[in-house]
Amino acid sequence: QVQLVESGGGLVQAGGSLTLSCAASGRTFSSIAMGWFQQVPGKEREFVAAVSWSGTVTRYADSVKGRFTISRDNAKNTVYLQMNSLQAEDTAVYYCAATRLAIATAKNYFNYWGQGTQVTVSS
Repeated sequence: QVQLVESGGGLVQAGGSLTLSCAASGRTFSSIAMGWFQQVPGKEREFVAAVSWSGTVTRYADSVKGRFTISRDNAKNTVYLQMNSLQAEDTAVYYCAATRLAIATAKNYFNYWGQGTQVTVSS
């Protein structure tokens, strides 16, 4: 069992930066892949980024490539999402998730989810 708690959301101006953190409980963190998703009201939860258990393999949605960076610190049981050059379209609730697969981008493959953290980008 893995429990996930996100933090770091907030209000930021367009062009600014924000770093989200996701703290995981459980002894299996270092052996599971992690991901970030975003969701706006009335829309499906969408993939943002994923990282393998080792941190060496990453995947990004086209909309965030070059602006967002996912990373992890297995010693701290934490995964991060560094978000730069934020745009109004990035406004959403961001969810951290864990998958038993080596890496994944589809939300159906993620087994554990955090409660989400709100990111609001003002234009």
